[in-house]
Amino acid sequence: MIKTIIFDFGNVFINLDIEAAHKHALEAFNIEALSDEMLGFNSFYEQGLISTKEFLDFYSQNFPKLSKHELIDIWNFMLKDFPESRLTFLKELKQSSKYKLILLSNTNELHIDFIKTNVSFYNEFKNCFEAFYLSHEINLVKPNKDIFNFVLNQNKLKAEECLFIDDNKDNIDAANTLNIKTWLINPETEDVKNLFTTKKDLF
Repeated sequence: MIKTIIFDFGNVFINLDIEAAHKHALEAFNIEALSDEMLGFNSFYEQGLISTKEFLDFYSQNFPKLSKHELIDIWNFMLKDFPESRLTFLKELKQSSKYKLILLSNTNELHIDFIKTNVSFYNEFKNCFEAFYLSHEINLVKPNKDIFNFVLNQNKLKAEECLFIDDNKDNIDAANTLNIKTWLINPETEDVKNLFTTKKDLF
């Protein structure tokens, strides 16, 4: 029986366009591919191992023709709309008091700052969760198993009583190895607000 629902953020609640953002970055930087060093800094930043200043300084040094403002716009390009119908679904779910609700997201300070500024109901959204874990704040990232064990231990949860919803197969596979029930959501054809009809077999 499901007692806890653990939600990803991007492509579950807020829509992302990762492919377009990648293409936009390559064009802006005038390169053919992101270097291993760039990918490493991106990963460090998502884990909260470097500050926003250090992150932007790295890109400024490598692409001096771009201003900090332009670099931030490139970084945030993937963030799109947050349909309010998903907030309505979440609020109704919280009001039902049937499940413990947790958010578990790989993200970073610049993305969250952008969302706080551009999503008028961000605080309302955040308040729907009993626990709200952002990778850069807890220094853990999916799909590493330690992030899932952290959530289970912090909240005294049984893995088999949890449902984890994410759009990334590697994250889902990691959760499955711990006996957490999962929904690999397809953001192009599925919507989290339809959880109880799409995944009714789990409930």
